[in-house]
Amino acid sequence: MEAANDSSKEKVVNIEDAKKELKAAAPAPEENVLKLSKVYKFEDREISEIDFSGMEDIKAADMVKAEKVLANSGTVAAVPQLNLQYTLIMAASATGIPVEFFMTLKPADAMAVKNMVSGFFFAEE
Repeated sequence: MEAANDSSKEKVVNIEDAKKELKAAAPAPEENVLKLSKVYKFEDREISEIDFSGMEDIKAADMVKAEKVLANSGTVAAVPQLNLQYTLIMAASATGIPVEFFMTLKPADAMAVKNMVSGFFFAEE
């Protein structure tokens, strides 16, 4: 009878861990994926699109960190969320792709990244 009780026990699952596992397993919604105008070669990788679903996990602390990087570089921005360098730093934070990659983008792709990141900050739900 004890064996029956063991099989009916529920497993305790950390909700945040479960969400992360589901997010990692699920494909990114198309609205979170930016297709680049060309394939970029970076650190033995070929990158033709960027998944921005990590923007959902950005915290205010990440934004403050990016502002500090911006200030340390000597850049002053009245609205950092509209500054190209700031948005590239945030893109790196959200995607896990080094900021050095984003600095190699052609202007049109860099502006598309800026618009993607800025759009996330100012999106209405």
